[in-house]
Amino acid sequence: MRNAIVAGGAGFLGSHICDALVKQGARVLCVDDLSTGAMRNIAHLVDHHGFHFLRHDVTQPLPRQVKGSEIYNFACPASPTKYQRNPVQTAKTAFLGTMHLLEVARRTDARFFQASTSEVYGDPEMHPQSEEYFGHVNPIGPRACYVESKRSSESLCMDYHRQFGVAIRIARIFNTYGPRMDPHDGRVVSSFIVRALTDRQLTIHGDGFQTRSFCYVDDLIGGVVALMNNSGSVTGPVNLGNPQECSIRALAEHVARLTKIELKLCFAPRIPDDPSRRLPDISRAKALLKWEPRVTLVDGLLRTIAWLAQRLKHGESSLSVTSQRSITGGKTISPFRSMPI
Repeated sequence: MRNAIVAGGAGFLGSHICDALVKQGARVLCVDDLSTGAMRNIAHLVDHHGFHFLRHDVTQPLPRQVKGSEIYNFACPASPTKYQRNPVQTAKTAFLGTMHLLEVARRTDARFFQASTSEVYGDPEMHPQSEEYFGHVNPIGPRACYVESKRSSESLCMDYHRQFGVAIRIARIFNTYGPRMDPHDGRVVSSFIVRALTDRQLTIHGDGFQTRSFCYVDDLIGGVVALMNNSGSVTGPVNLGNPQECSIRALAEHVARLTKIELKLCFAPRIPDDPSRRLPDISRAKALLKWEPRVTLVDGLLRTIAWLAQRLKHGESSLSVTSQRSITGGKTISPFRSMPI
């Protein structure tokens, strides 16, 4: 049986990866310190015989007994409001966490997936952004704790590949949205939807003509699986994202129309180092992985709106609150089982 370790597995993307792996029949160890992840994201998996949970901060080495044939590293906050809250911890999680997980991969001969980010391109001067572009990054700005640690983590992955032969897969992930987004993480999709559902103005930072590409989570996970399962010598980086450009104003108009509210905008100062344009060149993913997104922005937004509406209606589940309080000492107390290590 495949043994997979998913670091950051209680987060938005990590929990969807856990779903995909369990569905494929893998034995999954979800590792998360729950600083930004949440038990509600994996509550539906806890009774599955192949799923196990370990509360652990990856800035510290993992227990030596932990083994895996596949390691997926999603262990880092990706929302600017969250990663800027504790920038030193963010940098440690991205870099030290990657190093400690790479050590497990080196010791157990595991294939290693690194979730990198389109943030490594900074405020790009090349458009769209291809993997050959080195980026235009402010190394001392407020976003640098995340951006520079992700860039250095990519370098570390390649050094482990060249020096120790670790099988590496690096994906540069562009804006992704969908069910299990934190309604309060400050990302533009969840922020717009929550404000629309609660009849508030949609806040735009800057003039709203800055652009992004929005990839629905199911499509993104398909790309991750395709990259990890590629039997060739592909190391990456490989861009994973939607090659359709959308302005922030256009996104606001979509959300207002789909939630059936009158569009009410308010404008705030532009966020420092906020990219003017961001759009992936996914030629490499198409050629090597035969992958490209399928879900349209409208369809994806409708699914996300429905999920967030239910979340707002019911509030935090009692399960997510009690379970997070019941975990101590790196091991999960009932009803969650820890992996026998």
